[in-house]
Amino acid sequence: MNKSVEFDRSPSAAHTPMMQQYLGLKAQYPEMLLFYRMGDFYELFYDDAEKAARILDITLATRGVSAGAPIKMAGVPWHAIDQYLAKLLKLGESAAICEQIGDPATSKGPVERAVTRVVGTVRGHR
Repeated sequence: MNKSVEFDRSPSAAHTPMMQQYLGLKAQYPEMLLFYRMGDFYELFYDDAEKAARILDITLATRGVSAGAPIKMAGVPWHAIDQYLAKLLKLGESAAICEQIGDPATSKGPVERAVTRVVGTVRGHR
């Protein structure tokens, strides 16, 4: 039986600044997979990572800890995002694409990010 580790999904101070940012964005798109741009990859975390790994046949990894829980993650290269999105759409899934909109050279803390594109059936968006 595969049990997920329960973690605080709120962007609380117990999380790292990057996870606070991610969880704040994810809360706006709870029913969608959130592809979070980090350099040359779009990363998915926690439950999204598990689901994406299963349906997209990508590697699920665990790196670091935030709020006392391991961070599950899976990712796809930025240049291949459209092929993965096409597969998701074919399976009836939805995704929110989060891009880095700030300048990493001048950012203090996590680079500013925002969801710039939503694909699939929009349901559960707040």
